[in-house]
Amino acid sequence: MPVTESKSAGEPRRHVTTLPEPTLDVTIVVPYYNPGERLRSTVEHMVRVLDTSGMTFEIITVSDGSTDGSPFTLDGFPESVVRQVSFPDNVGKGHALRSGLGMGRGRYLGFIDADGDISPEFVGSFVSVMQSEEPDIIIGSKRHPESSVHYPPLRRLYSWGYQRLIHLLFRLNVKDTQVGIKLVDRTVVSDVLPLLRESRFALDLELLVLARRLGYTRLVEAPVRIEERFGSTISLRAVWRLLVDTLGLFVRYAVRREYEDALAARTAAGDALAPAVGGEDGRER
Repeated sequence: MPVTESKSAGEPRRHVTTLPEPTLDVTIVVPYYNPGERLRSTVEHMVRVLDTSGMTFEIITVSDGSTDGSPFTLDGFPESVVRQVSFPDNVGKGHALRSGLGMGRGRYLGFIDADGDISPEFVGSFVSVMQSEEPDIIIGSKRHPESSVHYPPLRRLYSWGYQRLIHLLFRLNVKDTQVGIKLVDRTVVSDVLPLLRESRFALDLELLVLARRLGYTRLVEAPVRIEERFGSTISLRAVWRLLVDTLGLFVRYAVRREYEDALAARTAAGDALAPAVGGEDGRER
């Protein structure tokens, strides 16, 4: 039975401050809004990939106010494998991600888009890189030399222009912030999640900016393959919203410096703990 959040879109929403105890290897969050039957095929594929890996895992699906009946396509999955969360209102992908990540019990926590454009098979390769190289964050990148991406020239122009803007505003040394698959070390999520405010598509960027500010700089950009329906969900409205959210993040972060008190407090807490115990998982940082 899905967990349902009953707050309306206008009410304040609880910010997660503490993650549950880590009892699994991997948590993957799948946020979605009206993906249709693709949702079940994506989740089924991910279950097969993670089953084959031999790791303990959970998949948390988060409906962001879906009205197409897609939550019902997940009937039959045991709750121990697929945990379902359903919000009545369409607030935004960022809100769905913050909610799902805050429930995660995995040593590594990640997320992937529900529409299947990025194959769940990459989750397995991301986890392998995380285990072997121990980075703080792994992000999928269309601009990785081994990526295979087919999308319209206009979408390519949007993406190039947006990443140039990101570099200009945040000096973030990342070639592609917005591909819908990422995997993050639990310690990073634990530190950054309480600070996140974005409710729409700029949450990926906010996560990377705040993680770097807290000293998590070991980032790996990994190849992806994107072949299906790449241009189907892009629109001028979506581009405009992402631009507005990005500029809003810049104003909060660099102009008004609204994150500084919380960032300084978490940095100080990390410095106090590091000599004795390292990170949450015992790794020195």
